[in-house]
Amino acid sequence: MNLLVTGGSGFIGTRLIRELLKVGHQVAIFDLAASATYPALCQRGDVRDRQALTAAAAGCDAIIHLAAEHRDDAFSTALCEEVNVGGAENVVVAARAVACRRIVFTSSVAVYPLDAPGATEEDQPRPYNRYGESKLAAERVFQEWARGTPGATMVTVRACVVFGEGNRGNVYNLLSQIHRQRFLMVGQGHNRKSMAYVGNISRFLASCLDYPQGTHLLNYADKPDLSMTELVGLAQRALLGRESAGLIHVPYRAGLLAGHACDALAALLGRQFSISAIRIRKFCAETTVSTRRLDQTGFVRPDALAAALVNTIHFEFGKP
Repeated sequence: MNLLVTGGSGFIGTRLIRELLKVGHQVAIFDLAASATYPALCQRGDVRDRQALTAAAAGCDAIIHLAAEHRDDAFSTALCEEVNVGGAENVVVAARAVACRRIVFTSSVAVYPLDAPGATEEDQPRPYNRYGESKLAAERVFQEWARGTPGATMVTVRACVVFGEGNRGNVYNLLSQIHRQRFLMVGQGHNRKSMAYVGNISRFLASCLDYPQGTHLLNYADKPDLSMTELVGLAQRALLGRESAGLIHVPYRAGLLAGHACDALAALLGRQFSISAIRIRKFCAETTVSTRRLDQTGFVRPDALAAALVNTIHFEFGKP
């Protein structure tokens, strides 16, 4: 199959390209950034550039749309709209122009509300931030394309937080704080989190190209869901060779107050801080999703969640 992968130079994209090439697909990457791993396959471009995107899609049998603006702070509102929603609109225009009838889109579990344990695809979406709103709006763009395109196959994957070797996202930042023994637990740590290993979700996204004609919507997470206490304990054992008996807990209200104070400073100074009210809320929330629909497909995850976390820790920080 001839494939176009938007955002293919990124963390998930690079692992996905490896999976796609392994099974014999012909792949082209369209990304703002050059691909360090697959430079010969990459065309630099912006999904907000409709003409360039359409040209890159020429001759493709399917588009895998990963490109997105991920930041959830106050400074990313316009970019979320332009990249996530406008980018989706440009993908469907490109698909129509080149007669492509298969799209795989990585959406987000941020379309669900915070503290909605075990959210299912049948639940009413209620995004808690602008990023989630933009992802939901993009989903609707693709749904409309599928309804108006005879023979279309539209696969939407609502992904949870993804971690793995080489990533510098939220999970890495958490692990780094634990490694430096600077981690503070906000709240009691009983809340659970759905997570996904990059190798597993990349294999799954590649398998979505085999889905039959129609519209498909699936959550993606690797199970079992870990509580924050369990996650921190696993990380401490892998990083330090032991669990810390002196873990400091900060009351949720105090953490949230600090987040609001950082938000006020960010607005006053025009700069971003690592702490914000929404990040404190997300950290302390129960953010788990159901994978019943995914499990019914028969997909087998190559790596167990705990083993993937330990391997990632050893790759990034070495063994204790």
